[in-house]
Amino acid sequence: AVADAAVIGVPDEEAGEVPKAFVVLKGEATPEAIMAFVAEQVAPYKKIRAVEVIAQIPKSASGKILRRMLKDQEKLKG
Repeated sequence: AVADAAVIGVPDEEAGEVPKAFVVLKGEATPEAIMAFVAEQVAPYKKIRAVEVIAQIPKSASGKILRRMLKDQEKLKG
């Protein structure tokens, strides 16, 4: 199961930008299972193209997801 999640757009040569999910797991789940579940629930263009399991979603003091931090981490990876 998923305890917390955030989705950002990451650059893609073909589509320009594609969704990537960052998830905090609670229990047993695989990135493939999460992608399959989301694919059943949303329109094709909204399907997640990648899932990364992380320990904690970065949030502000008020509890808002800090997507900029996730995007910056993604840029550092290449």
